[in-house]
Amino acid sequence: MTDALNIESVEILIVGAGPAGSVAAALLRQQGRQVLVIEREEFPRFSIGESLLPQSMAYLEQAGMLRAVVEAGFQFKNGAAFMRGGRYTDFDFRDKHSEGWGTTYQVQRAQFDHILAKEAARFGAEVRYRHEVMNIELGANGAPALVTVKNPDGETYQVRAGFILDASGFGRILPRLLTLETPSNFPVRGAIFTHIEDGIRGGFDRNKIRVTVHPQHDDVWFWTIPFAGGRCSQGVVAETSFLDRYQGTPTERLQAILAEEPSLSALLADAKWDTPARQIVGYSANVEKLWGPGYALLGNAGEFLDPVFSSGVTIAFKSASLAAAALQRQFAGETVDWQADFGAPLRKGVDTFRVFVESWYAGGFQKIIFHENQQPEIKRMISAILAGYAWDLSNPYVKETPRRLAALEALCTPQ
Repeated sequence: MTDALNIESVEILIVGAGPAGSVAAALLRQQGRQVLVIEREEFPRFSIGESLLPQSMAYLEQAGMLRAVVEAGFQFKNGAAFMRGGRYTDFDFRDKHSEGWGTTYQVQRAQFDHILAKEAARFGAEVRYRHEVMNIELGANGAPALVTVKNPDGETYQVRAGFILDASGFGRILPRLLTLETPSNFPVRGAIFTHIEDGIRGGFDRNKIRVTVHPQHDDVWFWTIPFAGGRCSQGVVAETSFLDRYQGTPTERLQAILAEEPSLSALLADAKWDTPARQIVGYSANVEKLWGPGYALLGNAGEFLDPVFSSGVTIAFKSASLAAAALQRQFAGETVDWQADFGAPLRKGVDTFRVFVESWYAGGFQKIIFHENQQPEIKRMISAILAGYAWDLSNPYVKETPRRLAALEALCTPQ
C-alpha cells in the first residue's frame, strides 16, 4: 500500500531474509499478516553456521518449510562428536531426555537460507533483495515506524511499518541505530574457516559434527562439519591473541593451526583446499533488551554467544516463533507483555546455552564430556541441551543450569 506522500505502508517489516527472518515471515503469513522482508544481499550468499540442531526441525515444521528442507538432500546429522588428546566421545541426539526431533541436517547455508527465503515468498511474503535499511524512526505511542530503504540503484524510499522484526544478523540494524548494544562478557574471539573437498576415506562418522580441542590449548577448538558430496566446513576458534600469532593468508593460517592437531591433520590429509578461507572477529554480542515499542530483535540481531554448540540457528528459529505468537495475539487486540511472552522465555534458553559455553572454555564441561564413567541418564540430559532443547524445563540442567552443571563439574574433577 502507498499513501499520497508515496510512502508505502506494511503491517510488519522484517529486516533480513536469513533463517530468523524467513521463518518469522512464513509464520506471520499463515496468520494472514502483510509482510515485507528487506534483505541487503542477493541470495544465495555465503554464510557460516552450517550444523543445525534437532530442535530446529520443529520450527521448520511449524513454518511449513520442512518438506523443502528434507527434499534438498542435505547431509543427515544425528549427533556431535568430540576429540581431545586422542580421546573420542560422542552424543547421539536420538538418545536424549527431551521429547522431539533427534535428527537434523548439516547444510551449506547459501543453499539452506535461499530455500527458506523462497518458502517465505511462497507463503506470500514480499522479499526484496539488495535493498538496504538506512534508518528507522520509531513511532511514538504505538504509531507506525518510518523506515528509510535504499534500493539496488542507490535510490531511497520510505516504508511505514506497524511492527519491525530485526533479523539482520551480525548487521544488527536496530541495536546500532537505537544504541542497544552492551559489551559481551566473553573474551574477544575469532574464527578462521573455509569449505574444502575433505578427502576423508573412512573412520569418520559423517552424521555428526566433530569438535576437536587443540592439544596444548583447551580454549582453542576446531569444527569439522561434513556436507553431502564429500565436502565439509572446517574452522578454528580461538582468542584473537592466539590467531594473531600466525602469519600469511587466512587459508595458510588455518592450515598452520590445524597442523598442530595430529588426529585432524591425519583426517584431512587428502583434503583439497579449493576455497579461500575467511575470518570473523568479535562476533559475540549482547543487547540491553530484546524488544521495545514496535519492534523485536530476532536471532543474532539480539544476541550471539559462540559457535561451539551450534546454537545460533536454533535461537534464531525460537525467537521467530515466539515473536510470531506474540504478534498474533497483538493483532487480535490483546494486550501483550513482550517481556513475559518474548524477552524472558527467549533469554532462558540463551542463558542455558551461555552457561555451557562458559563452562566449555573454562574447561569444566570438557571434563564432563570426556569423563570415563558417564552416567547414562545424565548424559541423556546433556544430550538434550546439545540437541537444542535448552527451553525444556523438565530437564534439571535447563531448570537449574548453573547449580547442576557446577555440581557435575565437581564430580568429574579429579581430587
